[in-house]
Amino acid sequence: MNDHLPALQAFASLLTPEGRALLDAVRGTDPADELAVATRLRREHPADLVSAALGQARLRQRAAAKFGAADAERMFFTANGVEQSTRTSVAAHRAQRFAELGVASVADLCCGIGGDAIALARAGIRVLAVDRDPLTVAAARANAEVLGLRDLIEVREADVTEVDTSGYDAVFVDPARRGGRGRIFDPEAYSPPLSWAVDTARAAPRAALKIAPGIPHEAVPAEAEAEWISDGGDVKEAVLWFGTEPGLVRATLLPGPHTLRGRGLPDPQVRPVGRYLYEPDGAVIRAHLVAEVAEQLDGGLLDATIAYVTADQLRPTPHASAYEITDRLPFNVKKLKALLREREVGTLTVKKRGSAVEPEELRRKVLPKPQGRNTATVFLTRVAGSPTMLIGHPAG
Repeated sequence: MNDHLPALQAFASLLTPEGRALLDAVRGTDPADELAVATRLRREHPADLVSAALGQARLRQRAAAKFGAADAERMFFTANGVEQSTRTSVAAHRAQRFAELGVASVADLCCGIGGDAIALARAGIRVLAVDRDPLTVAAARANAEVLGLRDLIEVREADVTEVDTSGYDAVFVDPARRGGRGRIFDPEAYSPPLSWAVDTARAAPRAALKIAPGIPHEAVPAEAEAEWISDGGDVKEAVLWFGTEPGLVRATLLPGPHTLRGRGLPDPQVRPVGRYLYEPDGAVIRAHLVAEVAEQLDGGLLDATIAYVTADQLRPTPHASAYEITDRLPFNVKKLKALLREREVGTLTVKKRGSAVEPEELRRKVLPKPQGRNTATVFLTRVAGSPTMLIGHPAG
């Protein structure tokens, strides 16, 4: 506890009237102006308090991307909390799923600064939020207070492995996946280990475990539902649900949500390049649901090992981005450069799948001095095993 005392004292000072007034004073401070602002404020306030307020202002600015400016400018953060907390849109989706399952109370284990607890409480769910880090607990408690959710969120400092969750309708576990050396890839090195989280989930009426999206499918317990979630096209996480639909695999795309359920379809057939190329969302690819998208589009694969779908018709789908293909070339930098010059292309987007070529390196070679008025997208990929360049543009 003594190791945490200076940080806790600095944090507690921010909750005082003087600290809150300073936070208001430094809100939105440009990093380039910090020194001048700090020098001015230290004439009237303790130096440690000014430093703490400016540090919190920086964290709030970083957190706005995850929590939205309206919440972030009122909330309290730690550096790890900003890095590891769930994006509000994803947390709200998960909370809504809990609510739809009839869950009225959740034990949020490894709650961090309270991002998921906040979303659950806003969905009308009573929450026990538990973390073992004193500073993190202080931030979570302060966040429940400033957001007006104190009546629904109980924050407790404890080892999650020692907490009795039997009185709750559901358990949510978000194990720490970062250590002193960065991201942890071995699930048994999570804190707490994934095996403990799975055992805890099995003992609860319902449960959700937040895990890294790279988890192998064979590591998913047979009685769990596996959901991969993306937000704005970026894969954010995977969730193992217990007490829902065992064995189901789904991809959820936010905003929306747009959900694609797995049906155990066989791999799509490889077919010739059609007029349109579809790039499935990352959550669809992680969930191994490219076949479901290909069936929607009446399409096939360019190559048996690559998740690009080709089709002759343009069909709307939220699960993939569509491109109209205008040219197909064997991989050849000189030919691509000549074609782009002929088409007066000045802005080039390079995408790759199944190619070792670096997009930025190729862009420099083929557009050394971008001047054209047109845009294009080039896909570096394989078609039936052969290195190929497909040139086109977003469809529709």
